[in-house]
Amino acid sequence: MKMVLKASDVRKEWSKFIDEVKWVKPALVKRNRDIIAVLSFDLLEFILKEYKLTVEVKQEEDGSYTGILNEMDLMANATDMESLELELARELLEYSEEYMNEFGLYYNSPNRKNHFPYVYRVILASDDIEKVKKLFSFHLQSKKKAS
Repeated sequence: MKMVLKASDVRKEWSKFIDEVKWVKPALVKRNRDIIAVLSFDLLEFILKEYKLTVEVKQEEDGSYTGILNEMDLMANATDMESLELELARELLEYSEEYMNEFGLYYNSPNRKNHFPYVYRVILASDDIEKVKKLFSFHLQSKKKAS
């Protein structure tokens, strides 16, 4: 790969490198055999913007709402839709933090590997619960009439 920078060169001009990545373009850096990608927060948000979470919502017999995230094994129950949205956002933040803290375990688990882009998208929004809530797309299941 022609465009790969050597880690030793990057280290020598660290400040210039950061400015280039932030204001000009992303970079690939090689140290020994390892290559890493370095890009700005804005570009990472752009790359992950299509990773939205679909929530299937079911109204329970007691009037409460249960929401299940299709893309992950997470669910929550609350008395109303607004509370459900907040509870799901909290659950998602907690799960995402746990995923990143135990990254090797979660990422290397076949049933959780595909969660990574969603988790990282949540981490990028984690400074504001309202941003996390905007990642949801709700689908309310209609009640079936008894026959």
